[in-house]
Amino acid sequence: MADAPQPVAAPPRPAEPAWAPSGRLLARAAALTAALTALGALLGLVRDQLLAHTFGAGTGTDAFLVAWTVPEFAATLLIEDGMALVLVPAFAAALARRTGGPDDPVHALVRATLPRTVLGMSAATGLLVLTAPWLVGVLAPGLLEHRLAVDCTRWTATCLLTFALAGYCSAALRAHGRFLAPAAIYAAYNTGIITAVLVLDPGEWGVRAAAAGVAAGGALMVLVQAPVLWRRLRTPAAVVRAGSAAAPRLVLAAVAPVIVFAVCRQSQVLVERFLAAPLPAGAISHLNYAQKVAQLPMVLSLMLCTVSFPVVARALAAGDPDTARRRAERDLLLAGVIVLTGAATVVAAAPQIVALLFQRGAFDAADTAATAAVMRVYALGLLGQTLVGALVRCYFSASRPLWYPAVVMLGGIAVTAAAGQAWAGPWGAAGIAAANALGITLSAALLLAGVRRQSVPLDARRLALGLARLTAAAAVATGAGWWCAAGPPPLAVPLACAAVTAAFTATACLLRAPVVPTLVRSAHPFRRRAKARS
Repeated sequence: MADAPQPVAAPPRPAEPAWAPSGRLLARAAALTAALTALGALLGLVRDQLLAHTFGAGTGTDAFLVAWTVPEFAATLLIEDGMALVLVPAFAAALARRTGGPDDPVHALVRATLPRTVLGMSAATGLLVLTAPWLVGVLAPGLLEHRLAVDCTRWTATCLLTFALAGYCSAALRAHGRFLAPAAIYAAYNTGIITAVLVLDPGEWGVRAAAAGVAAGGALMVLVQAPVLWRRLRTPAAVVRAGSAAAPRLVLAAVAPVIVFAVCRQSQVLVERFLAAPLPAGAISHLNYAQKVAQLPMVLSLMLCTVSFPVVARALAAGDPDTARRRAERDLLLAGVIVLTGAATVVAAAPQIVALLFQRGAFDAADTAATAAVMRVYALGLLGQTLVGALVRCYFSASRPLWYPAVVMLGGIAVTAAAGQAWAGPWGAAGIAAANALGITLSAALLLAGVRRQSVPLDARRLALGLARLTAAAAVATGAGWWCAAGPPPLAVPLACAAVTAAFTATACLLRAPVVPTLVRSAHPFRRRAKARS
């Protein structure tokens, strides 16, 4: 009798390299980042509620929001994209060469980059203060409160320096595996704005109080990180030598594509403000409130990529692209789950969410209806926003010049501007939001199509198929949430959230979408522990 065939053992899961942080450490970092990101987002909602209650949605808030373009633009260029995409790989390469000797490459990198950053951004701040009247005229031609917008812009101009320092500290700390202080910066920023609006007399200051709060919040972003980075840099360097990377050099050829990409990405806000300025009063405010709420799921989804980006950069610096690929694909799909669930909730219950958050004081029912209509359109581009933010980290992880993402974003912003110009007339603010969604979705598709040839060779076909199944699940969940979003907002919003979550989970499992079944199975031990404790 022939021997029975022996079962074939599954191939062992690739072991993480010795230099890489453990999965438990990354999970803890992600949890802490999520908690502080959620706190910052919550304070951002409180900030927007306070602005809506105190100033409403009119010519005054339109003027402030034109000035707020400066910190919004600076946040993308100097914190979220530009500074991080340049400095995290540079610090990762320096850490890969660290020897503990007097010629520490990390200290050499700081000496070469920090003084230039301070001098350059100080000069840019002074220039912006001087040219504020011209800038307001370019950003919002025909704005009714031009003088007020100029005053607010001169306050917000200080963010060029403070955001640059905050972004520098964040990149350096994340490359060192320190995530707590960088995750707290937006909580500090929003605390500064809220405090200024509450302390300064609105009758005397008007929306200038919010602009002064922006300046104070920028300074707080630096203060929560600088002591932590100082202590970290003073710590004697440990011998790492995870690879043989060359000495990091931030030359113009490597920095220029990142700058162009970040400027093009944030230019969506410039296009929106420019096209909305001639519309009826309040259009800019409705776009702002809708965007701030609709983008919350995107912000929460990208926290995973923020935590793992230094790991991907360290893997590439150590000559280990397989580790980088596994981590990037896993986090990108999980980010898709988070943002699609949030987008489905936003579309299903937009009027109830806006009414619950903002409808009080100077913000009336008409403002709620206008903001909710725009917010539903914005939500259509949330997956594209998330994919752009996640995929660009794969392109720039190796700290080498890549112009493809910048060219893609140039094309995306051109599409946004052309579509917005065509649609703003017949559809108003909703047409501008639709143009935003179209441009960013096109950019995301092009970035995904070209990612196989870049530093982190992701499986674009598998990712696209998985995201398509997740999107189908989100469409079903939107219908379920819409049907449940009835009654008063305090009841309708949690009902819609519960319905969306349940429908999305069930449909994703039925469609064999990635990530979701694993998340459901991983929840079982927690339920058993809860029953055991009870």
